[in-house]
Amino acid sequence: MREIVFDTETTGLDPRSGDRLVEIGCVELINRVPTGQTFHAYFNPERDMPAGAEAVHGLSSAFLMDKPLFRDTVGAVLDFIADSPLVAHNASFDFGFLNAELALCEREAVCMTRMIDTVALARKRHPGAKLSLDALCTRYGIDRSHRVKHGALLDAELLAQVYVELTGGRQIGLALAAETASVGIVAMPRHMPAARVRREPRPHAASPEELARHQAFIAKMASPLWGS
Repeated sequence: MREIVFDTETTGLDPRSGDRLVEIGCVELINRVPTGQTFHAYFNPERDMPAGAEAVHGLSSAFLMDKPLFRDTVGAVLDFIADSPLVAHNASFDFGFLNAELALCEREAVCMTRMIDTVALARKRHPGAKLSLDALCTRYGIDRSHRVKHGALLDAELLAQVYVELTGGRQIGLALAAETASVGIVAMPRHMPAARVRREPRPHAASPEELARHQAFIAKMASPLWGS
């Protein structure tokens, strides 16, 4: 099954008030395994960048000035996501901005039934726990040391790892091993057992001296069972 994990960066919190999409990053998963195929793009938002938003993602108006408009890249975005389910953290936010940009291009909105929200998954699996991407990376031991500021592709890559953990984690590898075996590929175990050294069998027969002592012991018994 193909799924797309994606993240966006924006000029603010609400596209209805004029905020725009400025970055998108997408990571392709097949059967919950990253394929290495990604999509990443910056967009000129055709407006200023508020200081608060720039402090989060580091994208300035000067940096975005020469980037393409979303409408000029929309075909490539839609080609990459195709009709796959879309995974995002607090997904209604990212879907809202993506669909707002599609509306400006007079393109059909992405159906909300394709949405998979990792916040909802995490809330169900870890009730009462912190649900931020940073908190989930810490919980699952995912290295985020290179995440200085928010970045759409980087965050999508981290979220892909979180999503795999939320939906089965390392158990997925067991299923993959079964699949490879079914098509004739030998799946090697994680740890190969050491080869056993074959030993010659030890002698089990009693010696003549042992037999003589046994007979002397039995002779002292009255009607021994062994004498019959």
